[in-house]
Amino acid sequence: MTKLFRLKRKRVAGLFWSLVVLSLFGCRGFHALNHDFQNPVDTSSRAIERQQKKVYEIDGIFADNRFDGARLNNFSQLDSNRYQVDILPENEPINPSPWYAFKIWSEVPRDIQLIINYDSVQHRYRPWLSSDGLHWQQMDSLQYRLIDEEDLVMNLSVDKDTLWVSAQELQNSHSVEKWCREISNRPSVDFKIIGKSLLGRDLVRLQIGEGERHRKPTIVILSRQHPPEVTGYFAMQAFVEELLSDNPLSDDFRKRYQVLVYPLLNPDGVDMGHWRHNGGGIDLNRDWAYYRQPETRNVADDIVKTSRENKSQVILGLDFHSTWYDIFYTNSSEVRDLRRFKDYWIFGMRDILNEPIRERSSEPQSPVSKSWFYSQFGAVGITYEIGDNTPRDLINEKGKVSAQEMMKLLIFND
Repeated sequence: MTKLFRLKRKRVAGLFWSLVVLSLFGCRGFHALNHDFQNPVDTSSRAIERQQKKVYEIDGIFADNRFDGARLNNFSQLDSNRYQVDILPENEPINPSPWYAFKIWSEVPRDIQLIINYDSVQHRYRPWLSSDGLHWQQMDSLQYRLIDEEDLVMNLSVDKDTLWVSAQELQNSHSVEKWCREISNRPSVDFKIIGKSLLGRDLVRLQIGEGERHRKPTIVILSRQHPPEVTGYFAMQAFVEELLSDNPLSDDFRKRYQVLVYPLLNPDGVDMGHWRHNGGGIDLNRDWAYYRQPETRNVADDIVKTSRENKSQVILGLDFHSTWYDIFYTNSSEVRDLRRFKDYWIFGMRDILNEPIRERSSEPQSPVSKSWFYSQFGAVGITYEIGDNTPRDLINEKGKVSAQEMMKLLIFND
């Protein structure tokens, strides 16, 4: 295999990147640059419609949305045995990702039909059930059906024990921070709050690496810009866990590179049960040009500040998302130091997982994170998408294998 890229610490290369860093950041300190992408998006804040937090009660049936991550806009009775929950977006226009999450119970044991009404938006997420909000099982497909590909009809047995119903396993800001603090107990991980969201929730960062950070190449990992995209978050967890594994590959990688992980960019949207947007009513993955929302601004500035302080080069940015199926969105423009990285990375995953891996490449013309990594740092930017219904064991395996293949490529070609 020929050299894919060079990260040699030569005097000429060091001088070159010192000049680049000075030219990029000398006038703006630790702040990210503004970028005029060819396809701009207005990310000025827009009003959102907040759901009323309450316990609904009809004929001895109760529905509750008083928890972080809930989405339930109304609860009504259609006839003696049929009930309806209304699930509405935070504002419009919006991507059709109708998130729902609520608790339901009954004074006496009953079998009911529950209709989830999206108000003419197509159904997307298969229901998950839980008795405690922590352990989840996907609902048997024989127990629900669609009406005209839109509204979902579920057959439920309810009693005094609370039943949680959710579009995906519930992973709110408390769940994410709990995982982060557990991870940060390891000696090679530092936990830090780098700022606040629009509504005052913590924006957290994990910094992974061992030894001296000075001039170590940097990999950046993002997740949960869009609230319902839990499967992408699961893949990110598996990816990060593999970087922290106790084996020669991971150990060597942590000594040579540093990794910045921002596991929850949109804590407001997640905790408010939003379909897509943050507390300012904006898709954060369209705000990587002028950083009008505090979440993107804080994270972008922290990446720039950390790389500047350590005199390190950001070489790769991975942004974990979810969509209808597994796919990688990449930039078609080559970069100086990781030439053909994505091709060999995807080839390695395909070979080990023994399954086709989709990739769609485009020019970095829109203010999304993968374009920002290229424009801000000359780095490889990749949007790592996992399907809504990809089996959880396969998500874990893909996260693990993709981390291994990345580490191999970076170490063996250093």
